[in-house]
Amino acid sequence: MTMTIAGLQHHGTPGDVDANLAVVAAAAADAAARGARILVTPEMFITGYNIGDRLAPLATSALVDRVARIAQDTGIAIVAGLPETLETGGVTNSLVMIDRDGTELLRYRKTHLFGALDRSLFVQGDALPGIVEIDGVRVSVLICYDVEFPETVRRAALDGADAVIVPTAQMEPYAHIAERLIPVRAWENQVHVIYVNRVGTEGELSYVGRSSIVAPDGEVLASLGATDIGLMLATIDPDATRRSRQENPYLADRRPELY
Repeated sequence: MTMTIAGLQHHGTPGDVDANLAVVAAAAADAAARGARILVTPEMFITGYNIGDRLAPLATSALVDRVARIAQDTGIAIVAGLPETLETGGVTNSLVMIDRDGTELLRYRKTHLFGALDRSLFVQGDALPGIVEIDGVRVSVLICYDVEFPETVRRAALDGADAVIVPTAQMEPYAHIAERLIPVRAWENQVHVIYVNRVGTEGELSYVGRSSIVAPDGEVLASLGATDIGLMLATIDPDATRRSRQENPYLADRRPELY
């Protein structure tokens, strides 16, 4: 069983939840019409990312409910980047995976905070996500900086993931992460990587775009440029994951007792 995944590369409207949800709704309808089973937004897309004091008041449970309604209305699963307020206080940089019937499949809080900006806005998560199986495809998630640590993607691969979905807000001067590191992560773990970035500017940040979907053999299946706005789509094939792990047996040949 194969599955088509769509990634939305877009600038969003900082601090305007209604406008951002309208973009998601239009993209979800378009992606569903083109045969996609899952739509992925960039990191913190629902509210905006670098919006300072405006962020915390927007971090309500209603955000997840509104994403779920879009998923139900359009008949496509959605992985949406958004903030989450903890009962213990503080806000996390989170994502939710909502199935096409509105059921929440997974919620993940970014575990690796990047620099002063992340640390000034968010509380870090304390657990890597599990695996969700959708139509026979085993999917995991990370957020932005998380993917830059080899251990996170390796953990997903060892857990049997066919694909790792990575909403991101990658900015200058780090275009090389999108261009070079993402294919390496796919290759060294024999896993599909779906890397979905922002474009444009937000405060002092200039986002680098360059979203991509990379196969387990490192081939780029779909990509967008530095300033493109729109969808990229590619098909995730679990058989490709299995073939890659036979042809490039990094996982089988590991010697963890040495590390």
